[in-house]
Amino acid sequence: MKKRLFVTGLTGFVGQHIQSRLQADASEWELLPVPCRYDLAAPDSLEGLWPEMPDAVIHLAGQTFVPDAFRDPARTLNINLLGTLNLLQALKARGFTGTFLYVSSGDVYGQVTEAHLPITELQPPCPRNPYAVSKLSAEFLSLQWGLSEDRPVLVARPFNHIGTGQKDSFVIASAARQICRIKQGLQAPQLEVGDIDVTRDFLDVADVVSAYLALLEKGTPGQVYNICSGREQSIRSLIEQLADLAQVDLQLVQDPARLRRADQRRVCGSPARLVETTGWKSEITTQQSLRAILSDWEKRVRQE
Repeated sequence: MKKRLFVTGLTGFVGQHIQSRLQADASEWELLPVPCRYDLAAPDSLEGLWPEMPDAVIHLAGQTFVPDAFRDPARTLNINLLGTLNLLQALKARGFTGTFLYVSSGDVYGQVTEAHLPITELQPPCPRNPYAVSKLSAEFLSLQWGLSEDRPVLVARPFNHIGTGQKDSFVIASAARQICRIKQGLQAPQLEVGDIDVTRDFLDVADVVSAYLALLEKGTPGQVYNICSGREQSIRSLIEQLADLAQVDLQLVQDPARLRRADQRRVCGSPARLVETTGWKSEITTQQSLRAILSDWEKRVRQE
C-alpha cells in the first residue's frame, strides 16, 4: 500500500513538480488532494484539509520573494512563521503522527566568508533579510514542535533552484523570458539585470524534488539538510549560456531596482550530509536545465 503525502503549496513552482513526479513515477507515495481552499494565516481554514490522514507532510507554502519581504516584513513573518505554527497546531489537532518536512532556505546562512565555503549545516545561520529571518524562525519552531510532540521533523535548506514553470520574478526565469521575447521580436536586444557577477549554487527543481522525497524515506529526524549542487556559478555565466543556446545577441543593462540590499557575493553549499544519509545525487546538468527553461518560456511568451 502506498504511503499518503500531503504537500502545502502544491500549486507553486516546486509543488507542481512534486505532483508531476509522483504521477509519472511508480512512487511509494500517493499524493493526497487538497480538498478545500485554505490560508495558512487563517487557522479555521485548515480544519478540513485532511479527510485522510497523511503519513508525511512537506511544507512548501510561504512568501518566497526576498524583495517582497523587505517591502512588507510583517506579512512575510505572518505567512512563513505564524502560518507554520497554525499548520503544526492543525496537524496536532488532527492527530498527525507522521513525518513533517519543513522546507526552509539556504538564505538563512547569510554572509559567509570565503574561508567557510562550501557552506555546511554546521555553519551558524546569520540571516540578513526578513525572508531569511522568517524561515530560520520557522525552522526552530518546527524542530521544537517535533521534540515536544515526539514527531519526526526534518528541515531542508534548499539553495537556488531553477527549472520550468518558475515565475519571472526570479533571476534566471526573468532572463529566459526576456531572451525569448528578444528572439521573437517583442523586445529590444537589451536585458535588464541586477548584480549578475555574484555566484550562486543552482540546482534543477527535479533534483530538489528527488532530495525531498529521499529525505522522507531516509532522513534523520531532528536534522537539517542542505539541498544544493555543491557548485557555484555566476548569474552572468548562466545568462550568457541562455543567450548562446537561444542564439541571441544582447546587451546587459543593470537596473537599480533589481539590486538587493545585503547581498552575498559568493554562495556554494555542501550536499555531503544529504548524500551520505540518503544516497541522493543530482541528475540534471545546468545545460539540460537551461534548455528546458528556454523551451518552456518560448511557449509561455507566445501565449502572453
